[in-house]
Amino acid sequence: MTTTRRGFLGLTAAAIAAAPLKAQAAAPNYLYHGRYGDGVGIASYDAAGKITSTGVLKGVADPSFIIRSGNFLYAVNEQATGAVSAIAVDAPGKLRLINRQPNKGSGPCHLAVANGYLLSANYGSGDVAVHKLRLDGGIGAQTDLVKHPGEGPHAHQIVVAGNYILAVDLGTDSVYTYTLTSGKLALKHQLTLTAGAGPRHLAFHPSGKFAYVANELNSTITVCSYADGKLTALSTQSTVPAGSPTNYPGEVIVSPDGRYVYLTNRGHNSIAVFATSATGDALKLQATPSAGGVWPRHCIIDPTGGLLFVSNQNSGNIVTFAVDLASGNLTQKSSFSTPTPVCVNV
Repeated sequence: MTTTRRGFLGLTAAAIAAAPLKAQAAAPNYLYHGRYGDGVGIASYDAAGKITSTGVLKGVADPSFIIRSGNFLYAVNEQATGAVSAIAVDAPGKLRLINRQPNKGSGPCHLAVANGYLLSANYGSGDVAVHKLRLDGGIGAQTDLVKHPGEGPHAHQIVVAGNYILAVDLGTDSVYTYTLTSGKLALKHQLTLTAGAGPRHLAFHPSGKFAYVANELNSTITVCSYADGKLTALSTQSTVPAGSPTNYPGEVIVSPDGRYVYLTNRGHNSIAVFATSATGDALKLQATPSAGGVWPRHCIIDPTGGLLFVSNQNSGNIVTFAVDLASGNLTQKSSFSTPTPVCVNV
């Protein structure tokens, strides 16, 4: 049988169409990690969660907590004379320092962005600072500084909840609810927890009707209902099994589907895995797998929901876990060494 040129080209095109396409390498994902010392760490990670360092943005002092807002990062400068820094994400993995502003407090340790303002929690001085954000993402003038009432306040976290700003204070065993108007904070409500509990961080269920408060000083987690800026404590339980060593909960986060809550246990050096009830109004401790290091301070779930990163401060490593979306269980996949990692953002 003879094959014409047209027939040959047709056969060739059919063969190409039938041939399997060569897989193209997926673009890397990036994460940014905070630490004590100079600079924000920059790293990439693959689909399996393996982390590879790609550099450090120098000139950012003690960035112990970092948040992302669009194409910008904001970092605390956790020093006796506190400050906050703005960083541009010019491209994935490419950072540029925009500016730094003093926040007139001591030991800033947490941040949030709300309605064009940057809010920072000062642990040492027990107050909350507010700065106006510029159009270029930089940090503008300070518009407010509110000290928490009571003895020995230690503001530890800022959370935006709809039209309200929640400030968690370890020293006064309280969570304060504020409104933010024209850069000024006004107190609306105060939840006072058990004396000596030491509330550190909280996280909301996706419904917005319940929140989970990690209590650092008595190693518990408290379930709260939430409505119109008001938190009400419902139940409290331990974050570690009976007989565990002295323990200090660090971070608390919720899975995207709201079925599981994860909490870092510093001392027990584990990740507490809680299953939520159908509505989110109760928790059941399901497992406490090893954090893969010492003093797990912070954790975050990546945008896919399938990877969890844990920052182990004292052992100097960030550990990647695979998240079983059905059971909530964690499986350690890899470990990345870096000096004093205390926060990760993606």
